[in-house]
Amino acid sequence: MPGQPDRLRIGVIGCGDVAHRRYLPALESLADRVDLVACCDADGEKAVRAANAVRRTWPGVRAFTDLAELLRDGRLDAAFNITPAPAHAAITAACLEAGVHVYSEKPLASSLADADRLIALARERGLLLLCAPAVAATRQTRWLASIVASGRLGRLSLVVAHHADTGPATWREYTGDPTVFYGPGVGPVFDHGVYRLHAMTALLGPVRRVQAMGAIGNDSRVVRAGPLAGQTIAVTSPDHVLINMEFASGALGQLLASFGAAATQAPWLELHFRHGTISFAGESSDKDAPASIYFDDDSPLGLEGWVHGLRPSPPDDEIGVVETGVVHFVACLRGEETPLLTAQHARHVLDIILKAYDSIRDGQSHETETAIDA
Repeated sequence: MPGQPDRLRIGVIGCGDVAHRRYLPALESLADRVDLVACCDADGEKAVRAANAVRRTWPGVRAFTDLAELLRDGRLDAAFNITPAPAHAAITAACLEAGVHVYSEKPLASSLADADRLIALARERGLLLLCAPAVAATRQTRWLASIVASGRLGRLSLVVAHHADTGPATWREYTGDPTVFYGPGVGPVFDHGVYRLHAMTALLGPVRRVQAMGAIGNDSRVVRAGPLAGQTIAVTSPDHVLINMEFASGALGQLLASFGAAATQAPWLELHFRHGTISFAGESSDKDAPASIYFDDDSPLGLEGWVHGLRPSPPDDEIGVVETGVVHFVACLRGEETPLLTAQHARHVLDIILKAYDSIRDGQSHETETAIDA
């Protein structure tokens, strides 16, 4: 894709909580490279609030409530699609049809058929289509990938991961309506387990077979912040999901994704190699999470035992994973970086998640249908 020497004309579609906490500040840090020309949301108040929040940086930013009007009049180069998950495919398709490059929040779509159509459309139009989460573009994951590729700890044969808390209803910093996160089509896997799945597949490659179990551990939540503070919402989709995976390489993986766990001190990621283990403790959202490494007694490095407190990627990631995606997308549009957060990778992770829910429903293991690079 040709580089863009001038500032890119950017639109943000979806102006809820994550736009204000993550996307708009990240774009403001790139003000020398981008012009944010439009904030669009079906809720006009949200669109105006987002536009006003960045007007000091971009005085000409406009608020839109109609996507068709934005795509007709906004003259966008690229858009960030951060609308609610069920709308992702339709919004992304409309942007691509209009000749606009797209960075989509996860998931890319709700079905593999829709994901296939988006990938084909972007290819036909010669447009860049990337998808969150930006795990593969973080320095932490690149550091881990370099260890896997080097072979100095031997073969990576098992990865165990989790993201476990009580979900957005109990996050005191969350300013939106959390109801959708506890219903069908979202839940802990689509919302947060997806981060671990992107990391696992970035390090181990594609998954061949999936088996899963799910249950509702707590059938209601009291909302602690935002417009529904103090109200009780129902949990209608599994808030505990356990997924076992067999990778094409023969390695195994296990993921716990939960919105029903009050807290945990378990490592949120552990990689088990022939000659050692890398383990991440602390908060999984910590971009600078320290790593511990265990060297086995037959390690080629001649070491044995735990080494604690290592920083995973000197220099550490300077920004969070969401902001990393914004920076990476802009750099790719300008021809400065090679795309890592491909729609094909996002489609494969979607495939894993859909097969996991198929397994929850029928109790069987399921073969995946997609690859990461195809």
